[in-house]
Amino acid sequence: MPIRIRPSEITSESVYLQRRQLMGAALAAPLLALPGCSDAHQEAIPPTPQAEALTSWADVTNYNNFYEFGTAKTDPAKHAHTLVTRPWGVTIAGEAEVTGHFELDDLIQPHQAQERIYRLRCVEGWSMVIPWLGFPLADLLKRFRPTSRARFVAFETLADPRQMPGVRQRILQWPYREGLRIDEAMHPLTLLATGLYGRKLPNQNGAPLRLVVPWKYGFKSIKSIVKISFVEQMPPTSWNLSQPNEYGFYSNVNPAVRHPRWSQKTERRIAGSGSKLFAERIPTLPFNGYADEVASLYAGMDLRQWF
Repeated sequence: MPIRIRPSEITSESVYLQRRQLMGAALAAPLLALPGCSDAHQEAIPPTPQAEALTSWADVTNYNNFYEFGTAKTDPAKHAHTLVTRPWGVTIAGEAEVTGHFELDDLIQPHQAQERIYRLRCVEGWSMVIPWLGFPLADLLKRFRPTSRARFVAFETLADPRQMPGVRQRILQWPYREGLRIDEAMHPLTLLATGLYGRKLPNQNGAPLRLVVPWKYGFKSIKSIVKISFVEQMPPTSWNLSQPNEYGFYSNVNPAVRHPRWSQKTERRIAGSGSKLFAERIPTLPFNGYADEVASLYAGMDLRQWF
């Protein structure tokens, strides 16, 4: 059974990294409740090997894709200060017994905050190791009691040209849309993140609420969510709509399936300091290293066809 990772109680990156060096003996400890929170989620969480260095706060928050704020890696950090994350609401729609518009605090307050250290693999061929804070998406979805007709879960990002300069350009079909099969959405590894490195989620990383699906390419982990819908048919997704021959609905990390314009066999691991361009290249793992936990979701599927 996978070892559970103990939640961090850090207040800064330096303190966090020092604690990580001393945590080897503590990795088998149960998840701890944060003050004022409910009981911890009991699903076992696979550990991130200690040999994999965490990506620095500076890199995680300054090197990312969030096209609503521009296409350069540094654009989100430069421009996302214009995003207003309070008040914030999320609409729940579709094939569920409970639907409507809900304030963010009403959505997240009942849930235990926990830390998940996950690999993030970008389809562009770079990767990070990030300590997220959040709670399992399944815990939220179950509250709305999806019906038997709910076979997929669709998500939408805010698309406000007043706050998001990238939305003023026709980079993609706005709003940004993503989707999961409902068993993927309900899998215990699928996380709704509200923070990282023990801090509130920065705007450029998808505040105030984003998805993290660690065995899929990073663009599946939709940011700044304003709508969640339970649907019967496979929902349209932004990159699949834009370039269907390059970005399939599933987008599982698969080194055996190359992108039409580059190989996916290796990745640049961004960790510590130094040039992003010359970061260490390492082999890419099937399902981003989470095959033991998620490969059974795709039993019998041709993952070259259903990429």
